[in-house]
Amino acid sequence: MPPVPVLKPREVIRAFEKLGWEVSRQRGSHIILTKPGHIASLSVPNHSEIARGTLRSLISKAGVTVDEFLEGLEKS
Repeated sequence: MPPVPVLKPREVIRAFEKLGWEVSRQRGSHIILTKPGHIASLSVPNHSEIARGTLRSLISKAGVTVDEFLEGLEKS
């Protein structure tokens, strides 16, 4: 399994948008992403960087692998 990089929130959101997620709303310092037909929503913290553990948790909730996420990241 490749290591999860430390990224800025905008980079994370762009990668998830390439995987079919959409920005639904923002509440405080968290940006909420939803995907039609997917029961979970993703809450991306709008901080200076996203911690590796937080990003790994978001990738898991999205139902994708780290490799698939990194491919979406490269496309953005």
